[in-house]
Amino acid sequence: MSTTFTIDTSTSRATPVSAPMKRLTVPALRARKAAIAAGKGKPLVMLTAYTVRMAQLLDPHCDMLLVGDSLGQVIYGLPSTVPVTLAMMAAHGAAVVRGSYHAVVVIDMPFGSYEASPQQAFESAAYLLKETGAAAVKLEGGAAMAPTVAFLSERGIPVVGHVGLTPQAVNALGGYGARGRSEAEAQKIVSDAESIAAAGAFAVVIEGVVETIAQAITRSIAVPTIGIGASADCDGQVLVAEDMLGLFERTPRFVKRYGDLAGYVSERVESYAAEVRTRAFPTAEQVYAPKG
Repeated sequence: MSTTFTIDTSTSRATPVSAPMKRLTVPALRARKAAIAAGKGKPLVMLTAYTVRMAQLLDPHCDMLLVGDSLGQVIYGLPSTVPVTLAMMAAHGAAVVRGSYHAVVVIDMPFGSYEASPQQAFESAAYLLKETGAAAVKLEGGAAMAPTVAFLSERGIPVVGHVGLTPQAVNALGGYGARGRSEAEAQKIVSDAESIAAAGAFAVVIEGVVETIAQAITRSIAVPTIGIGASADCDGQVLVAEDMLGLFERTPRFVKRYGDLAGYVSERVESYAAEVRTRAFPTAEQVYAPKG
């Protein structure tokens, strides 16, 4: 048995409710590559989640929930993912695990928590998995990170790789533009993905690259590719949930908006504010009458 969480409508608080263990496993996700290639499996669905409630809503529809370091911008209003800490990732990772029971939960390792050495990466990853109950970690980087991926994988820590546009390297890259427009860079991205997969990553995220690069990687590696600004030919897709739901006015090129939450929330809050100011809210239905 596992523990998931639902909203108690009488208290508006999350309370534990027992649910059968239905969570997907890392080996099952890795095996989907062959099934997808054979036309017998469906592409993998991945979205970011940072809170219990969002995890509850996304979990039934996703194969993987990514506790992304994008929370630095989405939740904390930071200018990039660089300032995000292990403590932030642990707190939000634990919330997402508590709010889910189906999807494999993957946690981003933040900048500075794994680059120094495989040993540093192991300590950081072990901390995140112990504190959260998540199944895997994700780290950015190509061939230079292959020894670290191997070190973690050999010690029982499942790893998702991340190549192409790597947001933690925004200062070195000079921005968030698409990568792989030169032949040399395109070849390096493909080589990076192959190195990470060969080192033991069970999946590889490909972000912000020329489409032919994502297609080439998907053909050349034996583990699932997860695209974001990559190609529909990847073995799966990931987006920041708040982007695809339309919670922000600015939409990156690679995002399809499936809703307009920002507009919806703004309209409802405007109505609430107007009713408060005219004393139309609360009414007798929302207050407590004296007994007797």
